[in-house]
Amino acid sequence: MKLAMAQMQMTDDINYNLETSLKYCDRAKDSDLLFFPEIQLSPFFPKYEKKDATKYCMTIHSKEVRLLKEKAKQHHYYLSPNVYFEENQKRYDTSLWINHKGELEGRSKMVHIAQAQNFYEQDYYTPSEEGFQVFDTSFGKIGIVICYDRHLPESIRTSTLKGADLIIIPTANTKDEPMEMFEWEIRVQAMQNQVFIAMCNRVGKEDHMEFAGESLLVGPDGDVIFKADDRQQLIECEIDLSKAGKLRESKPYLSTRRPECYL
Repeated sequence: MKLAMAQMQMTDDINYNLETSLKYCDRAKDSDLLFFPEIQLSPFFPKYEKKDATKYCMTIHSKEVRLLKEKAKQHHYYLSPNVYFEENQKRYDTSLWINHKGELEGRSKMVHIAQAQNFYEQDYYTPSEEGFQVFDTSFGKIGIVICYDRHLPESIRTSTLKGADLIIIPTANTKDEPMEMFEWEIRVQAMQNQVFIAMCNRVGKEDHMEFAGESLLVGPDGDVIFKADDRQQLIECEIDLSKAGKLRESKPYLSTRRPECYL
């Protein structure tokens, strides 16, 4: 399959961010799956404590969601945008899962919510009630783990135990954070779980935060397949998801687990 990641820079203007997203949808027309960074249609508002972010909130009926669904149908690929999403009067950090027919097949909400300087996410996001989601495709099973979730190893492990061959991570990592450590975090978890992991980051400066880019694609052996720089760009890579299953057969880490011994 051909995987595409849109490493984007965002502005305060939702319509501008939407137009940028739609352009990337067209540029990735030959891909099988395209996904985006965290909250791609807005500035990174969680850097502020308890601000009113209502204007950035989407619903299933928003025009932005409708237009993205139309792009998935037009280009006949899977599409996973990440948005600030309202459902049942609660708000979530949500990755939508749109299939190649342009249908909203499901959604995956952030499970673990950070609360730290520049990441006041508990002021905005409700934790997922459904847990981690894995979706069937003709290429293999694809899971979604959102940004901070990846720091809890149960996230990648749970998605893998649910059958994921590839896990995609929309994120918002800054140049002030330990990006080398974040790379090793992804590589080690990919190796331990024998799963492909792709992480798509924001770029550009937003007030006092500068996003680092360095979007990653790592194979199930832990080797880096692609690493971006800090420029806005479309990343496209061919991968064979069947390699994850073959590696699990040859080196069966997961099948030797003993959950009865774990806390």
